[in-house]
Amino acid sequence: MPPEGVPLCDKTEILSYEEIGALVACLGDAFEIAKIRITGGEPLVRPGIERLVGLLADLGIPDLGLTTNGLRLADMASCLKRAGLRRVNVSLDSLQPDTFRRLTGGGELRPVLAGIDAALAVGLVPLKLNAVVIRGVNDGELRDIVAFGLRTGCEVRFIELMPIGPGAALFANGFLSSDAVRYELSRHFALVPLRLEPGTSARRYAVSDAEGRHGSVGFISSCSAPFCDECTRLRVTADGRLIGCLARNDGISIRGMLRDGDVKSVCQAARRVLEGKTASRAFEQGMAMASIGG
Repeated sequence: MPPEGVPLCDKTEILSYEEIGALVACLGDAFEIAKIRITGGEPLVRPGIERLVGLLADLGIPDLGLTTNGLRLADMASCLKRAGLRRVNVSLDSLQPDTFRRLTGGGELRPVLAGIDAALAVGLVPLKLNAVVIRGVNDGELRDIVAFGLRTGCEVRFIELMPIGPGAALFANGFLSSDAVRYELSRHFALVPLRLEPGTSARRYAVSDAEGRHGSVGFISSCSAPFCDECTRLRVTADGRLIGCLARNDGISIRGMLRDGDVKSVCQAARRVLEGKTASRAFEQGMAMASIGG
């Protein structure tokens, strides 16, 4: 999140839960949807988010997940599970309270850890911990974060810093490749590559420590080893813009189509966005991820 925040949508521009449900139902009729993840910004600050979870769960999505900063997760894990949520990803860039506070603009670590415990307790699994690695900021914690994942049974996913939003100013000095992260971890853990599943963003490894604990760790290498060629993901922003890639500064607004009940045009727009995907490595996105659903 940029220090100054991000521009807010007028409430009339934001898709209702019913409109999001209608979009998913429409795309489900035209394409095979294997996975839906509710993201943000921070999805748990939107009132009644469990109602959206319920609407999507009723559509029979095989894999229904949610990505959260975890600050409200302890209070909401049970109702999200009851509504039909299957799993969560939690952003955890540091286990040091001061570093965590710096990276999150004042966030407190303790409620996030409590949220992870609560999600595990109600069965929101597999639970994945997302850590964006920044050289000179949290790269000294790689071993500790993996050890935390092994203790709790969570999969840690290390994400390369991308030159998007606030990350652009940090990129020149802060970027650390997945190869460098993996090399550092190999000094402390046994890493064995797992089969690469088509269409996934993470290269996953089985990981074990000297005490015999086993788990998995993933590497999302958006800059050093892009997964564009196999990507079939679509992303819809809060105000109804359909985009095919975080790095591209484009997309098609489908809000008016949804509100007009124009299912045919919605599907045509989705097909155009999918066909417009590119393997270009250029990062053209000028908006912060909080504005586009990162």
